[in-house]
Amino acid sequence: MTASTPIRPRFEVLTRQEMKDIHSAALDILETVGMGKPSPTVAEFAKRHGCWLNDAGRLCFPRDVVHSCMAKAAKTFTVHGRDPAFDFTARNGEVNFATGGAAVLMLDHQTREYRPSTLADLYDLARVADQLSNIQWFARPVVATDVTDNEALDMNTIYACAAGTRKHIATSFSHADHVYDAMPMLDRLAGGSFRERPFLTVHCTTVVSPLNFAEDSLDVLCAALNVGMPVHAQTGPQAGATAPAALAGTIVQVCAEGLATMSIINMIAPGHPTVLGNWAFTSDLRSGAFTGGGGEAALLSAASSQMSAFYGIPGGVGAGMSDSKLPDNQAGYEKALSMAVAALSGGGFVYESAGMLASLLGCSIEALVIDDEMLSSIRRIARGIEVTPDTLSIDEIRKATLGEGHFLGAEQTLRLMETEYDYPKLADRASPQDWADAGGSDLWERAQQTARELLACDNGPKIDPTSDKIIRSQYEILL
Repeated sequence: MTASTPIRPRFEVLTRQEMKDIHSAALDILETVGMGKPSPTVAEFAKRHGCWLNDAGRLCFPRDVVHSCMAKAAKTFTVHGRDPAFDFTARNGEVNFATGGAAVLMLDHQTREYRPSTLADLYDLARVADQLSNIQWFARPVVATDVTDNEALDMNTIYACAAGTRKHIATSFSHADHVYDAMPMLDRLAGGSFRERPFLTVHCTTVVSPLNFAEDSLDVLCAALNVGMPVHAQTGPQAGATAPAALAGTIVQVCAEGLATMSIINMIAPGHPTVLGNWAFTSDLRSGAFTGGGGEAALLSAASSQMSAFYGIPGGVGAGMSDSKLPDNQAGYEKALSMAVAALSGGGFVYESAGMLASLLGCSIEALVIDDEMLSSIRRIARGIEVTPDTLSIDEIRKATLGEGHFLGAEQTLRLMETEYDYPKLADRASPQDWADAGGSDLWERAQQTARELLACDNGPKIDPTSDKIIRSQYEILL
């Protein structure tokens, strides 16, 4: 099983002083502008801890209150899979890769055309992700558009994810009551008490940018805290649209919004397992539309990741959000740029890391498979170069220079070839003639074949028959 990868090299978009300046500006915003539309429950908790409502009804956070709350935030916690073999630890300075998104379109792996995403697609994506070694956390990548009732959608999304993978899963809830309604299923899937092994994280987009709380999502957040459900607290301002066009200003706003939510969480449930979701997005300023590719998106993800590291808590950013509609060269370079710099910046989790296309509107199983291979290389980059007396290789250089003139059969080469190097399974390294003789396939075709093989693989049910029968008697399961 793939564990978290310690980050040795760092891609630093921001200097230490610049991070301090951004943090200070975010605190100024929270104290003087505040957050609009707090729910009554949140406002009451906050006022008890020293916050106040200004004349405009906005909730203002004093600096010392924010600092006190952040000091209580969980710096590390266990991320539970449904199978303990998939457990790992979330902490600052290690990189973890998760899927994610809420695509409403699926690039069909048989017809190669887009169509509305379905519950069956979600299940298939979970089944494939279960077999991919570089994806640690399966966050729902697509919306089951064929399930129209909100509560049925929430319950069936959980079921489809759990039926497809033994890894940690994540989803959102449309209403706080649905969190409580889901608990019998979650306890059954946990094999006892969900609170003891909370294998599902709720994605709560608690902020509507700029600087307003989302009341329904705050209610979901409070319900999650009450039942012991881990939280990914997200905000997603879009530079040039719902955040300043200046990239630094967008980072200030995303930090202010994230700090506000983290403060509320640690007022209500100090130390609750939480990922700080400082998602800073970009716009194409010619049209105002969201864009997931390009250097600006990569810079904002890296800077957000750095700020999570600055706060010393596990953070999550979105990357890999290509604007391309196909798993092609555009998707490759946009994903590689944003994924590499986000992973090397130190924040913790990188979401949307596999499968997403069309500026998050589309998802593809082939892209999921291709991106998993990309993540293997990014993990290798994150590990860095180990410098030791052995790896300095003075004796090996001397022996080869004075002996056979190469290192191909050297003891060190044989010993390190499986640990120092990463070998692709889909990317082609053959000569042009050998490639042509083998059929001349492109990466999409090879990924399509791999996807078919993974979908055909039957490695046993992920939900035991007894639990499945009980769950189906309690819920309207549509899969």
